[in-house]
Amino acid sequence: LWAGLHDRHCPHSAPLLRVKRRKRRFNRRDIMLRRAANTLGRQRLGDLAQSVLARDAVAAGESSIVMIRNDPAQGIRYATLQEVKLRMRSVQNIGKITSAMKMVAASKMRLAQLATENSRGITYPILKLLGDHPGADVEKNIAVAITSDKGLCGGINSTVCKFARVTSDTTGTDDGKSSTLVVIGEKGRAQLVRDRRESIVATIQEVGKVKMTFSQASGVAEELMKTEFDVARVIYNRFKSAIAYKPTIATVLSPDALEKEMALGGTLDSYEFEGPDRAEFLQDLSEFQLAVVLFNGMLENNCSEQASRMAAMESSTKNAKEMLSKLTLTYNRTRQAAITTELTEIISGAAALEK
Repeated sequence: LWAGLHDRHCPHSAPLLRVKRRKRRFNRRDIMLRRAANTLGRQRLGDLAQSVLARDAVAAGESSIVMIRNDPAQGIRYATLQEVKLRMRSVQNIGKITSAMKMVAASKMRLAQLATENSRGITYPILKLLGDHPGADVEKNIAVAITSDKGLCGGINSTVCKFARVTSDTTGTDDGKSSTLVVIGEKGRAQLVRDRRESIVATIQEVGKVKMTFSQASGVAEELMKTEFDVARVIYNRFKSAIAYKPTIATVLSPDALEKEMALGGTLDSYEFEGPDRAEFLQDLSEFQLAVVLFNGMLENNCSEQASRMAAMESSTKNAKEMLSKLTLTYNRTRQAAITTELTEIISGAAALEK
């Protein structure tokens, strides 16, 4: 053929070209016929799959869990094996992701639990010294809601926002009293900004992006002291175990409110003070208590977040496995039905030819 193309005087060049062209046309025609046959076979198999799925759904009283496709020409909705297979692959990938997230959350929870237990060593002494005053009646109230920056951790953020709304409503309903909100965490801000936009005076985000230290908590406490509050109520999730975390409200009094409470009788009067005067000492003590409560609250909430995320990802992985088993059963049942139908048609056709 190469010689025929390059030698114009060769008498065999034209027949060779004609033979090759005829063969090429035959191959293309054969490929087109095969594609048309495959398309018709897929449509027929899709109709059969839809009938099987509809029969199983009616028998089980449930809706189909596979993807469906519309046929505007015939007005039929049917599922194909390819779509079921793609759905199975998607569910399997989601299960792998949730399983990996569960292991990562479990690893982070162990480290967060150790840091939380260490922070309680400085929280309990200051609480024993100054006490907790949840029913303090003052004019300026502020609620500090500690939430997470990331989602996929259950309903711990919704619980904190619910407590923050109730606290804000109960402490700011009387005449002459005001109640404001400070939100720590992106998820809490997204929820409270819907109906408490006017009450929010500050938002703090990306606190848990790096390892929490007491210096960071002290910086947040310093910013809160600028609001000149009388009582600050810190709302967070207190970690108890891997499956239990309790919403908690810790109350911190300002120096003036602390002086009034001590005048009514408290444990602080049983101690003797040396050095600065009493007002300056209460000022430092109130700022230290606020920083300690914030530090412990953020660590407790972070540990609860990781525990809740671990439980949520475990549940998601379990649901993915159950859905994958149902899809696998549907896929195999549809494929076996199609094979059985084809075999029946072949046997029927062979029997008809013998007659």
